[in-house]
Amino acid sequence: MSGASINAGPVLAVVLALLAVLAAVVVWRGGLGDGRHVLLAAVRAVVQLAVVSLVITAILRSGWWTGLFVTFMFTVAAATAARRVGSWRELPWTATAIAAGVAPVLAAVLVSGTVPWRPIAVVPIAGIIIGGAMTAASQAARRALDELRNRHGEYEAALALGLLPRSAALEICRPSAGHALIPGMDQTRTVGLVTLPGAYVGMLLGGASPVQAGVAQLVVLIGLLAAQALAVLVTVELVAVGRLNPPGEPRR
Repeated sequence: MSGASINAGPVLAVVLALLAVLAAVVVWRGGLGDGRHVLLAAVRAVVQLAVVSLVITAILRSGWWTGLFVTFMFTVAAATAARRVGSWRELPWTATAIAAGVAPVLAAVLVSGTVPWRPIAVVPIAGIIIGGAMTAASQAARRALDELRNRHGEYEAALALGLLPRSAALEICRPSAGHALIPGMDQTRTVGLVTLPGAYVGMLLGGASPVQAGVAQLVVLIGLLAAQALAVLVTVELVAVGRLNPPGEPRR
C-alpha cells in the first residue's frame, strides 16, 4: 500500500460501520426519516461496490463489455429517477430526460478526443455524468410536481385566463424545478476553495499531476453543468405536457 492509499483493513470496516450507524441514529432521532433506510443504503453500497470491484477488471478489457456496463448504469439511473417520481410507468420519460443530458455531453468529450476512447476513461466519466443527470432530473420532477399539486388553484386560474395547459404548467413549476441545478452550480463555483471533488482526488491518488487532475475535474464539472441543465429542461417540459405525473393522477 502506498502512503496516499486508504488502508482497506479491519479498522476501515469499523470506521465505516460507526459512521453508518451515526448517520442512521441522527436521521431517526432527529425526525428526519427512517434510520433503517440509511443503514440499508450503506449495506447496498458495500455489496454493490464489492461486486463492481470484482468484475470491473473484466469489463475494462473489452469495449463491448464497457458499452453494456454504461448501458446498465443508464438503465439503473432511469429506473431510480422513475421511482423517485413515484411510478415505474414514468421510466420511459425519466430515461428520455436523462439521455437528453448525457448523450450530448458524452458525444462532445468522446468525439472531440478530450476523453480517450478507452474503457478506463469512458466508464468513470459516463458514470459521473449519468449520476449527475439522474439526480437533477429526479429532483426537478419532484419539485415541479409538488408545485403543480400545491398550487393547483393558480394552475386552474391560468387556464381560465386563456393559457394553454403547457404554458400554465410552466409558469407554475419552472422556477422551482430550476432549483435542482443549484447543488451542481455551487460545487462548480467553490471547487478548489471549499471542495476537492472525487475526480481530482482520485487522479492525485492514482499518481497524476495536479494539473492533469485539475483538467480532468474541469471536464467533469462543466460536463455535469451541461448535462444537468439539459436534463432539467427536458424534465420540466415532460411535466408541463403531462407525461410525468404524480402517481394516481390522470395524464393531462
